[in-house]
Amino acid sequence: MERFLSEIERRALVMAELATGDREEALDIVQDAMFAFARRYASRPREEWPPLFHRILQNRIRDWYRRRHSRGRWWVRLGWQDDGETDTADPIQQVADPDGRLPEQILMDEDDRARILAVLERLPLRQQQAFLLRVWEGLDTAQTAHAMGCSEGSVKTHLARARAMLQEQLAS
Repeated sequence: MERFLSEIERRALVMAELATGDREEALDIVQDAMFAFARRYASRPREEWPPLFHRILQNRIRDWYRRRHSRGRWWVRLGWQDDGETDTADPIQQVADPDGRLPEQILMDEDDRARILAVLERLPLRQQQAFLLRVWEGLDTAQTAHAMGCSEGSVKTHLARARAMLQEQLAS
């Protein structure tokens, strides 16, 4: 269990930090997810751990978003602005693919890694989750759907939109 958590810790922190934009919040989320995972699933077979851990992590990230947006609505009612992200037009309709490289191929190129992370930060949460779980963590569609708490079709849709947005943003 300890080895699994140490292997996944850095990537989980990056996921949480991308989602929250705040390292301290991300550290709290990852720590909370690791404790919950160890408490509940230590006795499960090791091959079941990745989707189970990611399910807990993604739930913690969604909880953080809910709290943030709920708080933001109160700020707006009191006269302050909410700086929360909103979904824009469907990126699939706007995709240009000039060089044919996929985001996963670019991710392997260290020079482009910072650019990809910047684009990932701007993706809507569900697209970000689908991309990171499927591409970065290597979970299959069923495991990703389980981790995200949605259908496999939703995973495919979110992943396609994330890839399209990444391709569009990285092409410019």
